[in-house]
Amino acid sequence: MWEIDWHKLTDILTYDPKQPMIFSSGLFLFLFLGFSFIYMLLQKRTTARLLFVTVFSYYFYYKSSGFYFFLLGIVTVCDFFLAARMARTETHWKRKLLVVLSLCINLGLLCYFKYTNFFYEMLAPLWHGTFSPLDIFLPVGISFFTFQSLSYTIDVYRRQLEPLSNLLDYAFYVSFFPQLVAGPIVRARDFIPQIRQPLFVSNEMFGQGIFFIVSGLFKKAVISDYISVNFVERIFDNPGLYSGLENLFGIYGYALQIYCDFSGYSDMAIGIALLLGFKFPINFNSPYKSDSVTDFWHRWHISLSTWLRDYLYISLGGNRKGKLRTYINLILTMLLGGLWHGASWNFIVWGALHGIALAVHKFFRNLLHRPKTYSSAGIKKFFAVLLTFHFVCFCWVFFRNSTFEASTIMLRQIFTDFHPELFMQLVTGYWKVFVLMGIGFILHWCPDKWQDACSRGMIKTPLVGQALILIALIFLVIQIKSSDIQPFIYFQF
Repeated sequence: MWEIDWHKLTDILTYDPKQPMIFSSGLFLFLFLGFSFIYMLLQKRTTARLLFVTVFSYYFYYKSSGFYFFLLGIVTVCDFFLAARMARTETHWKRKLLVVLSLCINLGLLCYFKYTNFFYEMLAPLWHGTFSPLDIFLPVGISFFTFQSLSYTIDVYRRQLEPLSNLLDYAFYVSFFPQLVAGPIVRARDFIPQIRQPLFVSNEMFGQGIFFIVSGLFKKAVISDYISVNFVERIFDNPGLYSGLENLFGIYGYALQIYCDFSGYSDMAIGIALLLGFKFPINFNSPYKSDSVTDFWHRWHISLSTWLRDYLYISLGGNRKGKLRTYINLILTMLLGGLWHGASWNFIVWGALHGIALAVHKFFRNLLHRPKTYSSAGIKKFFAVLLTFHFVCFCWVFFRNSTFEASTIMLRQIFTDFHPELFMQLVTGYWKVFVLMGIGFILHWCPDKWQDACSRGMIKTPLVGQALILIALIFLVIQIKSSDIQPFIYFQF
């Protein structure tokens, strides 16, 4: 009766590409309970606790990408020793050589796994060859941990950060599992000072952590997954089979899906880190409330946008070399930001559209002599938010589709075959989807003070009440989830 099925247990605990471990899976929740128990037992044994978390983080990454976890180790060891050597070197050209070597290692791995087939396809016609994609597996989260590690070596090169003397501390920083595979990209200068602080989780941190986990789980597993499987995927898989009205609402659905999916992951990462005594910066701040594209990138994927600003835009010259160069730098930064998301012309077009929009907005802001802090108000703000939201949605068409043909079909349907008379039929046929979309957009556009009030309410709720809320949400997820695990969208980046 109590005999253990070791084969089944082995299958569960080993890597399965069809069942990657994600925060919303039952396996993670089960393992995290055991992890938390041991973590608290090691509360006063700092080195042992750091080692335990690092080992668990590598196992977490193994469950996401299999034996490619060794890449994480390569990046960690190389950048740790390069930064240490850099700090001991006074000669400028030697320091530059070391940081270039770090760039080559990190970006070399990134380019090989993400862009080999992309460039191979472009260059194949030059030797009259036929393109046959190479079988290259993209390790989950490689874009995130390489950028995170690069921020460390670049900061050491700029003498903005003293290098760590302990490899374990650096391995802990790079591999810390809450943000390992999909961000947020945590800067070394923000995280490293927290590593060896005495472990302390206040009631406020615990309550906020539970709030972020509940919020993120609801966004990901209830809203994003449901509208994706039952509506958005159907529209984007065959846009020509649907009217322009259905395609338009499919785009609105994807705008909500990708926000709830990615911000949901970030919320859960922030919440889990708080439960473990660490603080991450906020990665999303109601981005669809933005009244300009510039404002959007101050609110969307904040850790990436600030990384691109500090390590790419400023390195290109920023706004220090004249207005024309500033606009070019903005466009180049967003072009490379689009390419960071994936090896596809669709992503490049998406980045170019945002880069051009940023440059145009900056041009008119300078022309009208408006300060950076300027924000429209009243009816102007309403139309500014409406325009920005629809521009972002237009760009999502290229981001979501894998081919230009699908994007053009979708846009053609919207502009030439709209059929507004189908609205009631659409709402009736997909009423559950529209209810969840309504809830998602209402929660997104509600005043910030409402969210703050909910957070304070969770903090004041007794532990039993917090547990009951979490259990009720898990029960809701079980009731509506599809049979297959829906990986986070940003796992592919």
